[in-house]
Order: sequence, then structure tokens, then C-alpha cells
Amino acid sequence: MERIVSAQNSRIKNVQTLIAKSKERKTRGLFIVEGVREISLALAGSYGFDSVFYCPELFTDTEMLRFVNPKILCEVSAAVFGKIACRENSGGILAIAGAKKLDLSSLHLPENPFVILLESVEKPGNLGAILRTADAAGVDALIVCDPLTDVYNPNTIRSSIGCVFTVPVAVSDNAGALSFLKERHIRTFAAELQASQCYHETDFRGPSAIVMGTEAEGLSPFWLKNADAGIKIPMRGKIDSLNVSVSTAVITFEAMRQRSGEKSVDRVRTVGNS
Repeated sequence: MERIVSAQNSRIKNVQTLIAKSKERKTRGLFIVEGVREISLALAGSYGFDSVFYCPELFTDTEMLRFVNPKILCEVSAAVFGKIACRENSGGILAIAGAKKLDLSSLHLPENPFVILLESVEKPGNLGAILRTADAAGVDALIVCDPLTDVYNPNTIRSSIGCVFTVPVAVSDNAGALSFLKERHIRTFAAELQASQCYHETDFRGPSAIVMGTEAEGLSPFWLKNADAGIKIPMRGKIDSLNVSVSTAVITFEAMRQRSGEKSVDRVRTVGNS
């Protein structure tokens, strides 16, 4: 097995380029996955790997390597791994993976779906946090319209803790997404400050999609005009909006409560805040 001890190695330079440049990731159809949990979820999600780099001094889950083709494994020194790691405590393993085509046609929705639609999301951290919410709530799909960030941005993968591999995701323009939802008789609910109806007074029990915009600009006129209804989260303090990931979580879990037939929110299990 090849062991790389120099950060000037061409393969290490390749990893650094894929981390730094969205255009390179899109052109080559490759992206970086870092961390034991994230790589495990990518494997479970049937993602193919181009290369896997691990540092024996840091990586302890050797059982995991049984599921990786030995031909693509590459050992690196601790110093070299430090040059390609995006974060601390990633477990000493990083992979180059092949991107999937995130077309609307790849989504296979159930008879009564619940979908999150994000318009023009620009912060990888917000997208990652919403993916975590979608996974935790059991959302059927996440549609990202006209994104300003890359779904396979390393920071998206990191902040989603790998949920980008567990939640069905599609990328589309606004018109394509609206057509897709209407063809499936999915009602769209646009989150907007000026809406007259509160989210908890809205019936999400049928096929539903919540449409979320950015904190700075909100939703575009396209969705404000074409959504079936507008909904809002009542703001009782000094500020007039929440972070988009928080807003999405609030509405999503209310929808899940309704769809499960619960009369009140029950604490099923204790979860961390990380």
C-alpha cells in the first residue's frame, strides 16, 4: 500500500483542490468526505469512492476498512493528514467520493410525502443543519432551488454530520421544482413574515412542501406568487426573523407531529445539542 509522507504529493494536492474549489468538484463529479461516521453513511448510501486516505496514528476503526476496496486505500503520515483535514477529531480518515446526479427525477416519493424546499441557500452550515433536521424528522425529500452553495461542499457534509447521504436530495430551478410538486399534487406552503396564517394553524397532514428562503432576502416573488399558501412563525421578541435552519426545524416538527396523529409533542428520546 502506498504511504504518502509529503504534502507536495500530487494526490494530496488533488484533495486540497477538491476541498477548496466548488467548480473543480462540479466539473469532475468528485467531492471530499471526512470522518468515520460520514464515510460510513456514504458507504451505506451506495456512494462510490475514488480514493480513501487514512492515518494509522489517528485512525482506529480498522473494521471499517473491510468495506473499502484495498486498491483505493492510501496511508498518509500524521503531518500530511493535518494538511488535508478540514476539522479536528475526524478520526484520521478522508475519502474522495463520486457525486450523484441530484435531479428531480431521482426522487421517489411516497403517496403522502412531506418535502422541504430551500430557495437560494447560500451558507453550507445552514444547508447542513437543515439536512440534519430532515433526517431526524423523517422528511421524504429536500429540494434545493437555485442554490448559492454546493450540496457537496465539505462544510455542508460536516455540518450535516453525513445526513447529505441519508436524505433524498435534488437540485432544481424554481420553475422545475414547482412543476414537479404540482404534478404530484403536493401543496406548497411559503414561509413569509407577511403571511396571515401561523404555521401551527396549518394542516400539513396531506402531501405538503414547506418553502423556505434566506434570512436576509426571504423568498423570491416567484414563490410568494405561486405557493398555495403563506405561513409564518409568530415573532414575540425584538427581532423579526429566525435563522433559516431553525425556522425549518420549527415548522417541520410541527408537520411531523400532525402527521403522526399526536395531540402534543412527546419527548421520545433525549438528544444532544451538537
